[in-house]
Amino acid sequence: MGKGTMIGGGIVLLILILFMSWRSTYNGFVNMDENVKSQLGQLSNVYQQRADLIPNLVETVKGSAIQERETLTDVISARSKATGMTLTADALKDPQAMANFQQAQGQLTGALSRLMVVIEKYPDLKSQQNFTVLMSQLEGQENRIRVERNRYNDNVREYNQKIRSFPASLIASMSGFTQYPYFEAAAGAENAPKVNFGGAESAPASGGATQPSAAPNPATAPHGPVRPAPVGK
Repeated sequence: MGKGTMIGGGIVLLILILFMSWRSTYNGFVNMDENVKSQLGQLSNVYQQRADLIPNLVETVKGSAIQERETLTDVISARSKATGMTLTADALKDPQAMANFQQAQGQLTGALSRLMVVIEKYPDLKSQQNFTVLMSQLEGQENRIRVERNRYNDNVREYNQKIRSFPASLIASMSGFTQYPYFEAAAGAENAPKVNFGGAESAPASGGATQPSAAPNPATAPHGPVRPAPVGK
């Protein structure tokens, strides 16, 4: 075997190794990217399921909490704004769209938190079976939102770290893979009242995320498809 043939074979082998390495890294990016998108869809789903509970909750409260019309109106308005936005994978690349979505969901959480506080004044309402079922479902959804949001952030962290690591970052840059943003807990979330109508006290209302008081109830947790709508600016 001539020297030229050996050099040529070595070049071909090197190119093959580089190609296999590039393909493996690229496919890894694709898998992690799809994991982020899939988890985003699941998070959007549980946000929507929470929103689907609110009309029945408002109707149930309306009959007893006559003096709380303004609070109920705030909940309805916040729900309308939140359901008018859907955060797609493409929209994640727009920082303003992400901020708008998180703000809308935070406002809905805050409105629900204030509602939880004011209806503590209505013991007859808390004794109604329909109301307690709705509270159990809402409590489960708040817990699921927290879990799915954490899972989304975990997937994003793995993906972002990978595409920023050298030499994988070179392949990511050439292939158009960019970082995804994280979901951040709203300021003051630690002071949000619990969704608990078993007699526990509620903390002061806040615009942050509601902290659930117990694990979700699978028997009452709703399931339903997401109804997409354009992201509001």
